[in-house]
Amino acid sequence: MKEDKNKSITGVCLAVLATIIWSGNFIVARGIYKEIPPVSLAFYRWLTASMVIAPFAYKSFRSERAALKMNWNYLFWVALTGIAVFNTFVYIAGHYTSAVNLALIGTTSSPVFAIVLAAIFLNEPIRPSGVVGIFLCLTGLVLLLSAGSIDRLLAFRFSKGDWWILSAALSFAIYSTLVKRKPTSISAINFLFVVFISGTIMLLPFYIWEITHSIPIIWNESLLLIILYLGIGTSVISFLCWNAAIERLGAGRTALFGNLIPVFSGLEAVLILNEKISIIHVFSGVLVITGLAIATFQHPVRKFEAVTK
Repeated sequence: MKEDKNKSITGVCLAVLATIIWSGNFIVARGIYKEIPPVSLAFYRWLTASMVIAPFAYKSFRSERAALKMNWNYLFWVALTGIAVFNTFVYIAGHYTSAVNLALIGTTSSPVFAIVLAAIFLNEPIRPSGVVGIFLCLTGLVLLLSAGSIDRLLAFRFSKGDWWILSAALSFAIYSTLVKRKPTSISAINFLFVVFISGTIMLLPFYIWEITHSIPIIWNESLLLIILYLGIGTSVISFLCWNAAIERLGAGRTALFGNLIPVFSGLEAVLILNEKISIIHVFSGVLVITGLAIATFQHPVRKFEAVTK
């Protein structure tokens, strides 16, 4: 029982760390959409991540080649949903909708998708506490979205960008569900390297098409630093933390922590952009965190297959 509790606490810490780092991704998606096209941003991000992780994964890659060949079909779908599609759709959405909508819609819908998919394909039961937790999380995010105004909530309409981010959320939910099935014969570092490089290769033809049909990118120090942040922080570090959290908490319960992203994004807006925080932000944050606590700690963690080694 104590071991399960420690495992749960570790999973929570890893999931929270991943969401803290990921929270800046939505700000980047909206903040630099005029400086670099979406596919190019995704391509450079994953190319950087692949280059950074390659030296650490080299030995594992050589020793696990047989396992990689045996599971190539599985790895293809993981790379497609989690690497090639998810963040590319986020960056496309950044051209059409606000950073707030990117974070809110993506993080509200992805946990619901993930929990349903986990229940269908992984036999992870949706417990009453999980339903209550989801309800509180969604309530907090709706409060944040509406700013406490019924009129504003009723007037809300999905834009073209909102549909892109909704598709991205579904893609990430599929990725989170697939990660739960990761073969134990493939190490964590090698798993990430293979899906990173595979996703980069998938993006290559779209990247080539984009650079031949768009205005040339004007590179500067700020843009290079953003690429490094995306490639190292939101890719290598966050994905290692997220996959390890899925191992300890399960796909559905880990996905709930995505609801913390708009909370962290709001705090970053205050610290970095000097925006003011209102009582609405405080109440919505409390509801989200309470919902996460109820959904996560009401029941012991099940014995899951290893996702990382």
